[in-house]
Amino acid sequence: MKIHEYQAKDILRGYGIPVPRGGVAEIPEMARKIAEGMEGKPIVVKAQIHAGGRGKGGGVRMVRTPPEAEKAAKEILGMTLITHQTGPEGRLVRKVLVEEGLQIDKELYFSMLPDRASAGIVVMASEAGGMDIEEVAAKTPEKIIKVQVNPLLGLQPYHTRQLAFGLNFDGELMKSFSAMVKNLFQLFCDYDCSLLEINPLVITADKKLVALDAKINFDDNALFRHKDILAYRDLDEEDPLEVEASNYNLNYIKMDGNIGNMVNGAGLAMATMDLIKLAGAEPANFLDVGGGASAEMVENGFRIILSDPNVKGVLINIFGGILRCDVLAQGVVEAANKVGIQVPVVIRMEGTNVEKGRQILEESGLNLIVAKNLKDAAQKVATLAKG
Repeated sequence: MKIHEYQAKDILRGYGIPVPRGGVAEIPEMARKIAEGMEGKPIVVKAQIHAGGRGKGGGVRMVRTPPEAEKAAKEILGMTLITHQTGPEGRLVRKVLVEEGLQIDKELYFSMLPDRASAGIVVMASEAGGMDIEEVAAKTPEKIIKVQVNPLLGLQPYHTRQLAFGLNFDGELMKSFSAMVKNLFQLFCDYDCSLLEINPLVITADKKLVALDAKINFDDNALFRHKDILAYRDLDEEDPLEVEASNYNLNYIKMDGNIGNMVNGAGLAMATMDLIKLAGAEPANFLDVGGGASAEMVENGFRIILSDPNVKGVLINIFGGILRCDVLAQGVVEAANKVGIQVPVVIRMEGTNVEKGRQILEESGLNLIVAKNLKDAAQKVATLAKG
């Protein structure tokens, strides 16, 4: 789950991390009112969307007066902001963050995220912070300091010293940085974060460390432990089909292809998408209905796939175990009868009650194509979608 910058900064404040003072506005007049409390200082108006690169896309403006802040907010609110992370369709801006500008001496980069390779947490920092950090990572990765932390042992003083020395800190900066990293690590663990990024982390002219920007993502599987974080969820920033799927406990991610697919098991779903590409088509979604799916869940998943106008064919690939093949077949038939099928549907299934499942499909009277194996299924649906 992603949250907005202003929400991330609210969490940072609770852990004693310095952030610029400011407020969020949904109308230009509110932006002006917030800016009136910053008279005589630079003011920054920042678009709030779940994507980076907002400055390069025109979603960040520096102004001097409250009327200018109102004017900037009026121009940003309602715009479709396109960045390298939004894709060509962009994101509609519904909120802006209005905050006090700072006198910046230096911009740094800082982040934490789980590391699958080490089964730990990697903490990264770089003196080359700011908007071009992706280019730094690609061209000069040696400028990024990485520290591996064992989550069972936790963050140790030598970890923070290694980062501080790598950033060429000394004296008071080293002390404040070490305290900040300790608090950030605590936040990361407390909230089951999948990403915590501060870019830039700035050193101000009076030698203070301030989180000028912030991005925090959370592990969806741990949200049951964090009801307060669920309140931050912004459904306007999520794909409508993904939101609907979440209401039925379906693991659905919309993609840009033309072949919808329904699979039970994440690994099998990824392998199925690979086969779709090998067959010359593109997957339109990832949909894992799970091992214990009911006929109702299968029906809802099938309906969501068919509601995507880009879908020109559907591949259903089920290995019957906990989810029996007859349950799958019944769900598909019920969904097809309710929503109607306007595209070819290829079904490959093996496992528990497979013969009964095939019988249900054959007796349904629907134009469903049963494949012999997975390779045959991918080739059939790709060919049919092209035709």
